[in-house]
Amino acid sequence: MKKIPTLYERDENDRKHVIPGQVTEGCEWVLRGEGQATRKYDGTCTMLDDDGKWWARREVKPGKDAPPGWREVDHDDVTGKRVGWEPIEQTGWTKFHAEALAGWSWDAGTYELCGPRVNGNPEGLADHVLIPHGRYPLDVPRDFDGLSGYLLDHTFEGIVWHHPDGRRAKLKRRDLRR
Repeated sequence: MKKIPTLYERDENDRKHVIPGQVTEGCEWVLRGEGQATRKYDGTCTMLDDDGKWWARREVKPGKDAPPGWREVDHDDVTGKRVGWEPIEQTGWTKFHAEALAGWSWDAGTYELCGPRVNGNPEGLADHVLIPHGRYPLDVPRDFDGLSGYLLDHTFEGIVWHHPDGRRAKLKRRDLRR
């Protein structure tokens, strides 16, 4: 999974936050009303490939070695981080992922692993679950002020827009100054 661009440009003096109204090049389609907004869940990204193998998303920082079996997907020229997939069975998520798999059949695709032992459980779940990416649409404003108000009025992590041609863009609550 390639890194999803943030809808608005980051402030070079404060990389944690975006610049109000300054759209990231290539994300203008969101403001034109193209694509579908979906809820961004706060967990860890996993993938079931076409061969039935499960993977966990993994970032490798500059100067660090990738784990065995890792598959690089993207490289961020700004941060130097590499993004790719690591076999799920060699990660710390193995047990929780197995709990989420129990009793279900799965289609190839990407999922967010969420639950009581994942990232402090910001979703407040009682059990470990796999949530398919892009499955739960939202009706959200498409301007900066409207989006800011919407995100600050909700407690979830953010929004991901999915364009029919495969492009994506995101905006997280924490990207906004409060």
